[in-house]
Amino acid sequence: MSYISSIGLGIPQHVISQDKVKNLVKNIFPYPEKEINRLLPVFDRAEINERQLVVEENWFKQLHTFEEKNNLYQKYAKEYSLHAIDHCLANKEFLTEDIPYNAIDMIMFVSSTGIATPSLDAHLLNERPFREDINRMPLWGLGCAGGAIGLARAFDWLTAHPEKSVLLVCCELCSLTFQKDDFSKSNLIGTALFGDGIGAVLLMGERSPYLNHRKKTTPKITKTSSFTKKDSLSIMGWKISTRGLEVIFSKSIPSLVKTLWKDHITAFIQKSKLDRHQIHSIIAHPGGKKVLEAMEEVLNMSKTKMKHSHNVLANHGNMSSATVLYVLLEWMKESVNQKEQSILCALGPGFSSELLLLEWN
Repeated sequence: MSYISSIGLGIPQHVISQDKVKNLVKNIFPYPEKEINRLLPVFDRAEINERQLVVEENWFKQLHTFEEKNNLYQKYAKEYSLHAIDHCLANKEFLTEDIPYNAIDMIMFVSSTGIATPSLDAHLLNERPFREDINRMPLWGLGCAGGAIGLARAFDWLTAHPEKSVLLVCCELCSLTFQKDDFSKSNLIGTALFGDGIGAVLLMGERSPYLNHRKKTTPKITKTSSFTKKDSLSIMGWKISTRGLEVIFSKSIPSLVKTLWKDHITAFIQKSKLDRHQIHSIIAHPGGKKVLEAMEEVLNMSKTKMKHSHNVLANHGNMSSATVLYVLLEWMKESVNQKEQSILCALGPGFSSELLLLEWN
């Protein structure tokens, strides 16, 4: 088992409302008036009020090369990941005392919105007193599923090393992938949904000497399940061009929730011998309003069991892999009774689905 012991965030400084994003798009993209009036309502229907970005509004009005964007990615990814790590290891809401950096045995870095070699986890190690014999696991290209998959791989590693601790960092700077001269509908929808988010999670094995630093009831991971549909590469991801990363975002995703994801989670619930009506909460990555509504329809559950997915979407937008950590944090702030069970889930490129069963302990 793996105990989720603390979470920290690195929230970017620039806040932009959905109305401002909508007006920005209207002024930047040279659509005919009839076409732009047909497309803009997607911003109103997205259930997003505001989001946070690492760059200011005027940055989007200029063209930028892939090199410029990626240099900013490396700069801000390091800066805000360190904020999230510091917050996580010293978060008094979940810990009785700070966790020392040299207590971390594995650092995992999840991202899909920029590139770096050495990977960003190596950059982070130089900024804080982590041990030089720390294990590293960078995970790239998992998109929106990356946060859930990162938690699942940390669970696997801690099952093999129950006396150790893992620091998982998810960093997505979606704003830096913006394509000013891409007039596709996928780019418009991506602009309506995506924001920047960075989160860090501390996980401990069941024999970790730091387990007694936990302050309140937090969840432990007891089971995971992965599913990747063959021949579904075109559903979501990046097209990599000379301009950088261009979003691929299929309108079929909500319908796939009602087919592929339904089969996956139904089988997972059955194998876990759960009564779905006794599940405390669904800690879902909010890919978008329609995705959340499709999940609620599949599970036949009230919106309250996914309330924080809706709240995070409204207040931060879709931050790719980091989003599910923001949702998990909101549930961890609540006083959840011991032995309650939750399912954490996310969908991503592949087309893939990741499920984790959590028990509050």
